[in-house]
Amino acid sequence: MSQFGHVSAVNLRGQNNLNNLWSPQSWRCCYLDGKMNTLSFASSDAMGRKLKSPSVRAFMTGSRKVVSPLKVVCIDYPRPEIDSTVNYLEAAILSSSFRNSPRPNKPLKIVIAGAGLAGLSTAKYLADAGHKPILLEGRDVLGGKVAAWKDDDGDWYETGLHIFFGAYPNVQNLFGELGINDRLQWKEHSMIFAMPSKPGEFSRFDFPEVLPAPLNGIWAILKNSEMLTWPEKVKFAIGLLPAIIGGQSYVEAQDGITVKDWMRKQGIPDRVTDEVFIAMSKALNFINPDELSMQCILIALNRFLQEKHGSKMAFLDGNPPERLCMPIVDHITSQGGEVRLNSRIQKIELNKDGSVKNFVLNNGNTVEGDAYVFATPVDILKLLLPEDWKEIQYFRKLDKLVGVPVINVHIWFDRKLKNTYDHLLFSRSSLLSVYADMSVTCKEYYDPNKSMLELVFAPAEEWISCSDTEIIDATMKELAKLFPNEIAADGTKAKIVKYHVVKTPRSVYKTVPGSEPCRPLQRSPIEGFYLAGDYTKQKYLASMEGAVLSGKLCAQAIVQDYDLLAAREPKKLAEASLV
Repeated sequence: MSQFGHVSAVNLRGQNNLNNLWSPQSWRCCYLDGKMNTLSFASSDAMGRKLKSPSVRAFMTGSRKVVSPLKVVCIDYPRPEIDSTVNYLEAAILSSSFRNSPRPNKPLKIVIAGAGLAGLSTAKYLADAGHKPILLEGRDVLGGKVAAWKDDDGDWYETGLHIFFGAYPNVQNLFGELGINDRLQWKEHSMIFAMPSKPGEFSRFDFPEVLPAPLNGIWAILKNSEMLTWPEKVKFAIGLLPAIIGGQSYVEAQDGITVKDWMRKQGIPDRVTDEVFIAMSKALNFINPDELSMQCILIALNRFLQEKHGSKMAFLDGNPPERLCMPIVDHITSQGGEVRLNSRIQKIELNKDGSVKNFVLNNGNTVEGDAYVFATPVDILKLLLPEDWKEIQYFRKLDKLVGVPVINVHIWFDRKLKNTYDHLLFSRSSLLSVYADMSVTCKEYYDPNKSMLELVFAPAEEWISCSDTEIIDATMKELAKLFPNEIAADGTKAKIVKYHVVKTPRSVYKTVPGSEPCRPLQRSPIEGFYLAGDYTKQKYLASMEGAVLSGKLCAQAIVQDYDLLAAREPKKLAEASLV
């Protein structure tokens, strides 16, 4: 359940200065003070309370002029050349297989539970193949783990801080297929880490454009002198050699060991884990290196180091439900499919042979199809799993897969914060994972006068039951270290205008050692029943890319099973006539 609280209802976005918000023209960010001195950072269930106060718009009636001593100008970076990479082409071939598959004599009606990226992807590619998906979403918002809501002031708050990497070939293909490539705001090719030992300072890993992979990544590591010493870099490089030489088979074999234990086994100093891999582990799976499977880290490193633009990041130019999910929905419905909100599944009803008869909704209605897909998080599937299926090994292994808690925090301040970048930032805080000033990085959230920080609070297991006020207080203490000259924990510097706290008690599956063998294939042993979701078997683990790929693999399995599924209807009719 999403929760939010307000310190006040004042909306100080100042968007009257915006011209052509959705223009694909590039942005770049710099701060200009009143004296025109430039500080450029671009290159280097609705629960809560609200204190009523007059809307700023009420004071602006009759005038569009905004007095602003601080102005933000933004220019994005060009879309990287990723269309010719092996992984992108492989993803493109899979996408085209649906469009080019023989048109079915009788399109299948496939009922899909869950309109997150996995369910949307499944429905999209089934529609491309000529079938009729019926996508059911229990809530009144699209997106699942990329859902977002608009508050009373018209500001958006999201389930998570979502980053689109160059190493997301299926996601990048999806954007291209929908004709919305211009909705990704690409940032400079860097990774930027806060320096806890030097409050307010950052350390950068800059990937030079002129070098191919993996040389650009090696150069970025070698050039960084603040976080790792040369002896530590050498020991880390030597420790990675088995993964480089052993390839994918070696990577898969590391599922049984944590990041922390693997580092020590390879003779890599603990300081390397502390300086780099605590932040990386929390960014990848919201947990620390003493819990995360090393396989997860190695898969990420492999993608980032083997593809020149693999670690290059982009932000979506607005809220995910409208800017990403709705174009998918429009595509699905244009092909004859359906998407229904507020259609929560209460029960999976079975036939006598153990196959799915229908999905029973909370309102008592039933939805029948030729095939059925569960594209919800694994924890929801386990709650609704029929008793007759629970002893089947395929489903019993799901007990090992458990969603990890995560909290997403949004804070609107009364001023523009200067100690930030037009980029994702790794906080290296014990409580926070990554954060970004969304008033700079995202066009729809752009505000020239005031900052909105979006932060991932992780690990969150000990905090998920805390009040929003407690979470905000703890967040402010951490922000005081990141913005020592601008934010104070006691609120004596930058003031909070309002905040939203979104809690997800069970997010992506917790990638702990031993999880990999428990991840199911998309085709279940129950005829006509399939799974999609980032927890299912695919090579990109728990991520948006993993969710989209799982949907494509699920759709592929259904298309491959067309003859079998098409023959089920006459069989069911024949059985019914004998009753």
